[in-house]
Amino acid sequence: MITIAWDVDDILNDLMRRWLEDKWLPGHPGLKIAFAQITENTPEKIIGVTREEYRKSLDDYRLSGAYFKLAPDAQVMDWFSANGDKARHIVLTAVPAKAAHISAEWVMRNFGKWIRSFNFVPSPRPGEDIPDYGRTKADYLEWLGKVDLLIEDSQENILQAQEKGIKGILVAKPWNKSKLSVKETLAQINKIL
Repeated sequence: MITIAWDVDDILNDLMRRWLEDKWLPGHPGLKIAFAQITENTPEKIIGVTREEYRKSLDDYRLSGAYFKLAPDAQVMDWFSANGDKARHIVLTAVPAKAAHISAEWVMRNFGKWIRSFNFVPSPRPGEDIPDYGRTKADYLEWLGKVDLLIEDSQENILQAQEKGIKGILVAKPWNKSKLSVKETLAQINKIL
């Protein structure tokens, strides 16, 4: 049985879209931007702020209780219901340490029937003093040594994992070059299974 590592934000849920539409745009009514225009992740240049301001806003959204209310991606949930028992599943996400518990709770509440392990690489924040056990998801995957497939929205994370001998599937988002829809991504996983 293969082991699949899933990114959380923008794969299992729709964090960037929800943050943009529910928090950022209502607080900045003069900014006329659609989710499809978020062609960089992180989008600070697109929304006209510093990286620190963007991260603070995203962190505030995560910590506000809004993250708790995020709906799981319906297609991914349907796939897990039909196919989740055909592989082992873990999560590997990049999240600030101060919000990891929120992400972990969300994953276990929504996908805990199939996902048995929550893992994260701390997304750095000012003032945090966190031991360095590896800075990238690829470092973590190499250390873990158990993952066969990575499902991600970051081209960089996919390439780094592939350099370590781990297959990856890049899910299409406005900030990457993938053409694979969620449905096509799930079909690709089925082929591997």
